[in-house]
Amino acid sequence: MMLARDVLEVVDRLSATGVRAWLDGGWGVDALIGRQTRDHDDLDLVIPLPEAGTARRALTALGFEFTEDEATLCFVARDADDRRVDVHTVVFDEEGGGLQRQEDGTSWRYPPEGFSGIGRVENRAVACLTAEVQVLCHLNYEPDTTDRRDMRLLAESCGVTLSAPYGS
Repeated sequence: MMLARDVLEVVDRLSATGVRAWLDGGWGVDALIGRQTRDHDDLDLVIPLPEAGTARRALTALGFEFTEDEATLCFVARDADDRRVDVHTVVFDEEGGGLQRQEDGTSWRYPPEGFSGIGRVENRAVACLTAEVQVLCHLNYEPDTTDRRDMRLLAESCGVTLSAPYGS
């Protein structure tokens, strides 16, 4: 379980070591909404690929060990208290878009404007992907009940338009 204080601890440690990180996934949605709306199994982050080694060292210093480590794609860290951090790495292109390598070898591109999101965790400003990009990220797979709920809350709170499979 990743609590709000855990999110801030990870974000603060990464920032202190010079790693730029944007909240994604459930915590990214809650940050954009400005309050925690549900329990979270993990913290999803997007970071620049060249900063992955520094991020790994920072997470290790917080007691995390790596359960999955595909540096050019993502890595997952877990600690003894079952706190989990899922880190997606991107390479920025000339326009500021973030290219994330996929398992099949293709790349998925986060639009440049997607990295301008600011949310709040425990009333503290944190960098996160924008609401529009959160919606784009949630279109890449078959949604479950939690995904549908998160997207509905994001639409209600941030005014983003949802398309199938989340809306019309």
